Amino acid sequence: MGRPREHDEETRAALRAAAERLVIEGGPAALSVRAVAREAGTSTRAIYSLFGSKDGLLVDALARDAFTFLADEIAELPETDDTVADLVEIGTVFRRLVVEHPARYRIAFQRIVPGMTAGPELTAARQRALDQLLDKVGRLEEAGLLGRKTVREAAMEFNAMLEGLANAELRGTTLPWLTPGEEERQWREALETVVRGFPPARRRIKGR
Repeated sequence: MGRPREHDEETRAALRAAAERLVIEGGPAALSVRAVAREAGTSTRAIYSLFGSKDGLLVDALARDAFTFLADEIAELPETDDTVADLVEIGTVFRRLVVEHPARYRIAFQRIVPGMTAGPELTAARQRALDQLLDKVGRLEEAGLLGRKTVREAAMEFNAMLEGLANAELRGTTLPWLTPGEEERQWREALETVVRGFPPARRRIKGR
């Protein structure tokens, strides 16, 4: 019989949660293998066994989890005939990542870990989330709602608003831009403003 696994998925999840709490409370400087293990109530050996290193826990686990969360949740969104509303709905998923998992967001998008490099699994998760955004924006192009903008140009502008809103929300009471209790509505309205601002394709005038 093979040896039983000393560290299981429950331990893996506990270590991820512990690392998130430490980042939220003290930033990446608060992280150490010993601190994460202590916070999770396990040994440093568990981190090396499951993630290889502290960087493996941060980059290959938490950053990948951020993009996997986005990709999985966007995939569950229903597709309707309203292409604008469908794209704006991505904002609710992105906001849930920011609100529910701020450490994952900061590691994946703000790159708060010095020297962070993306391995193949993280790159694949990031690409999957990006492809879903591009598909939603592509539907706008098919509907003639992008004008001369390319899908990638429009997706870049939409993503810039997503990250700007995320940063505003993460500030909390420090230089607050969002009204307490009105955050989701303001996210939706800001994103719709961006999408509605894409110039529609010009109709050709007969005879020209």
